[in-house]
Amino acid sequence: MYAIVEMAGQQFKVAKDQKVYVHRLQEEEGKKVTFDKVLLLEDGGDVTIGAPVIEGAAVEAKIVKHLKGDKVIVFKKKRRKGYQKKNGHRQYLTEIVVEGIVAKGAKKAAPAKAKADEKPAEAPKAAEKKAEAPKKEAPKATEDLNSKTVAELRDMAKAKDITGYSSMKKAELIEALSK
Repeated sequence: MYAIVEMAGQQFKVAKDQKVYVHRLQEEEGKKVTFDKVLLLEDGGDVTIGAPVIEGAAVEAKIVKHLKGDKVIVFKKKRRKGYQKKNGHRQYLTEIVVEGIVAKGAKKAAPAKAKADEKPAEAPKAAEKKAEAPKKEAPKATEDLNSKTVAELRDMAKAKDITGYSSMKKAELIEALSK
């Protein structure tokens, strides 16, 4: 059983008990982390592809240690010009061990506590503002115009006698036609 999962902005093919080096994670060493952005899951020949992710699937891993990668030398040179520039860096990495792959029934990772505390306080204010403001329904004409090509929109603008339609971009054409 293996899975293709997105961890720290990169995609990795992982299997159980595999060591993976990913960009530095915020959690401490020894903690368990769950990655719920599983893009592909293979279980005994049965392949499931997400669109974009598989709902309910997750990869559970344990952070082993934080470390730095090998030194990477960046050397730039222009011939016959006397230009040479040498630079280098070491990438901050986290070593993790995949403990298991859950195909179904995984819960979404809970957001950080600081974010959770802020959102409930802001949510009632937003609800009050929405209640006070009259609801604006998006006209279906705009949706229909989005599906049209720029050439078709220009023809419609020409038929409506809109000036300057030839230099307008698609969004501008849609706005002018929806008035």
